[in-house]
Amino acid sequence: MDTLSHALWGRGLFGYRGLAWPSFFFGAMPDLFSFGILLIVRLFSGDFSNMGGGPPPLDSIPWWVYINYDISHSFVSAFLCIAIVQRFNKNIAFAMWAWPFHILLDFPFHSKAYFPTKLLWPITDFSFDGIPWSRPEIWFPNLAGIIILFIYRKYDKKNTD
Repeated sequence: MDTLSHALWGRGLFGYRGLAWPSFFFGAMPDLFSFGILLIVRLFSGDFSNMGGGPPPLDSIPWWVYINYDISHSFVSAFLCIAIVQRFNKNIAFAMWAWPFHILLDFPFHSKAYFPTKLLWPITDFSFDGIPWSRPEIWFPNLAGIIILFIYRKYDKKNTD
């Protein structure tokens, strides 16, 4: 799924306890930790190849992006971090639930050919050969779901946003 959609799902589902921006960040964080860092490295190094849109070819991606992706897209690391933060700040920990929700959305919508989501890495490399999120039958319902969620949040009287 695209990073903005993840961020919006995170904000819509976990940002209503007064922590809109942290939930927005944690919704996008798994992608930022891998491809976001790659983008920054390429900008600072002046490498503007493969920045014209679309996914970069696998052979152009450095080895560390794969490791960062596996770490940030694993329930193991997400739940461990949330458990630690929970001990100190329950509200931030609640906003952090946007992170495992990101993983949950990626699992069925990444193919094994391009960054499969390994739910329980490093315990196992199991992944699912999913339907790419860019296909219209996935992308349009995703967009509709985000719109419905934000309309609900706008008119929910119990919402203390």
